[in-house]
Amino acid sequence: MADYTNPEVLVSTDWVQDNIGKPGIKIVESNEDILLYDIGHIEGAIKLDWETELQDNLVRDYINKENFEKLMSSKGISPDDTVVFYGDKSNWWACYALWTFKIYGHENCLIMNGGRQKWVDEKRAVTKDIVDYPQTNYKVSNVNSEIRAFRDDVRKHSDSKGALIDVRSPKEYSGELLHMEAYPQEGALRGGHIPNAQSVPWATAANEDGTFKSADELIKIYQDGAGLKPGEDVIAYCRIGERSSHTWFVLTYLLGYKNVKNYDGSWTEWGNLVQAPIEK
Repeated sequence: MADYTNPEVLVSTDWVQDNIGKPGIKIVESNEDILLYDIGHIEGAIKLDWETELQDNLVRDYINKENFEKLMSSKGISPDDTVVFYGDKSNWWACYALWTFKIYGHENCLIMNGGRQKWVDEKRAVTKDIVDYPQTNYKVSNVNSEIRAFRDDVRKHSDSKGALIDVRSPKEYSGELLHMEAYPQEGALRGGHIPNAQSVPWATAANEDGTFKSADELIKIYQDGAGLKPGEDVIAYCRIGERSSHTWFVLTYLLGYKNVKNYDGSWTEWGNLVQAPIEK
């Protein structure tokens, strides 16, 4: 069987259990359901709210470099720390947070395979206690914009028939579902998909227990099924970039693709964009 290209980026629940509280290791929980952390979390875990903390409160964008530095400093995270991410939804939001950290050049980022679901299913201990780590003086050494795509990049990529994958559900891809019922604040006026995009739902990469599928299974999905070549430029998108960050993680780290970008504007932007071409 094939191995993941970078197996070291995934750690098990056993590994996390054994490394709780060790110097230089910070555990971060990032969920869609922001109440889950308060119900119970891994001992010492830091809560990271993707919407109120990682996002700018005024402009639709991520917080800038200076505010990222302030956020990390307030959380007690240092640039040299190994940050282990986990969360709900098969680690959607953990991957989203990791992707944001990678934009700001944080080197040592890991994912706890299986996320919150696996930890709870294994009946491992959780706590409501919140650890207040000493403030740090976090400084960003470099900003990596190469893993992020903007709408003009996507338009050119689509027009040139570049590898483009829509990781939403088939009904969102076809335009039957606008997703406004569940997420009215993130709806779009038009349904469908970006021209030339293939439908490869993110969930095909995850097992029922929230873990990632094996390398052989992932190769069948993305290389054999979707025809994605490891050396080509790939752009992934969904609704706001959270599900596609999961796919970005799979392609970049587990399969070793070198040039993958996440279009976080995704369908919320494209489906509302005047004169943007749409297919159904």
